Amino acid sequence: MDALGEPAFRGRQIAEALYRQRVEELSSITTLPKSLRDRLTAAGWRVGRPTIAQVFQSTDGTERYLIRCPGPRAETVETVWMPEGDGSELADEEEADPTTRPGAPSYPRPFADRVGEHEPQSVRPGAPSYPRPFADRVGEHESRSIKPWSRATICVSSQIGCAVNCQFCLTAKLGLQRNLAAGEIAGQVLAVFDRQQVEVGRDRVNLVFMGMGEPFLNYDNFMAAVRLLVNEVGLSPQRMTVSTSGIVPGIERFAAEPPEIRPRLAISLNAPNNEVRAEVMPINRKWPIEAVIDAVRQVRLRPRERVTFEYVLLAGITDQPEHAREVARLVRRTNLPAKVNLIAWNPGPGIPYAMPDPATIESFKQELIANGITAYLRKPRGRDIYAACGQLKRTVER
Repeated sequence: MDALGEPAFRGRQIAEALYRQRVEELSSITTLPKSLRDRLTAAGWRVGRPTIAQVFQSTDGTERYLIRCPGPRAETVETVWMPEGDGSELADEEEADPTTRPGAPSYPRPFADRVGEHEPQSVRPGAPSYPRPFADRVGEHESRSIKPWSRATICVSSQIGCAVNCQFCLTAKLGLQRNLAAGEIAGQVLAVFDRQQVEVGRDRVNLVFMGMGEPFLNYDNFMAAVRLLVNEVGLSPQRMTVSTSGIVPGIERFAAEPPEIRPRLAISLNAPNNEVRAEVMPINRKWPIEAVIDAVRQVRLRPRERVTFEYVLLAGITDQPEHAREVARLVRRTNLPAKVNLIAWNPGPGIPYAMPDPATIESFKQELIANGITAYLRKPRGRDIYAACGQLKRTVER
């Protein structure tokens, strides 16, 4: 706007239109004079938000989206919507705000403290248990709506493909194609918000940067997207979690971020020791577990915040009781409040691992608890549509 000789407040008007009103055309930014809109259009400017190109719906209500990035190549990336989440976010919500415990009032605090939340609501009689197509829901949200979900989680991608090459992950099969720009990362969230008619400041939606890619290998764009989502969209960073495979320089940069803009941190540990981890996660050969733990210890946690260690259970490889005891020792080494999220491996074609049986999973969890570690089992979501953790590969089949 400055380059066009316009006052600075015009930039704020555009930001408000893009991120709060979520306009799709320049002509819809009615706070700008028509003459300015015409000038921008003539100069080739347009709203370049990512759009949903294809939707896959799971029997459990999860939706997987192929999101088309703006540009001549029409590349796609994957984003996942999980109504009611996968269960792992409930502990984080209560840590960040004890009033979210069952039975607590939903709106005891000022609005600024509640961005991204809403009071749980019951589903009206006859409503489906999964989100319905956008066209079926038009006109339901002029007033306080009753939605078929009380909370939700969006899994956001930071790269097209991934360079980390975790052996149990389908995304690794793509390799790294490119980093996503900040607007492409934040734009995934806006596209899903539009489809699900999310109302910022009312609806309780969590973001997890755990989709395609390694966020800390695209650090600048990832954090720029976080700032867009916090400052422009109005979301709380305490309702965001970023997962890293253990990129030590990225963790060290992350530790220096101001708490008011920093998401929660999750470390994809996935193995009990360096020997096993180097086999399933080759990145461990560059940054072994000890270096990752030392970097994590630099993070200054907010009150009631905990570091999360994500742990994929591979049958016969990482799921034995002695592995649980090793993991407990590693977590204690951080000297930080921490918890472990257990993930039963989600199968994919061409991946030579097996799912552990339920009894083995429960035994592993109980071994962690017996060793003083808080542990949760993440509920698999969207396995039937390749939407579960480790299954994202721009798959065009169900």
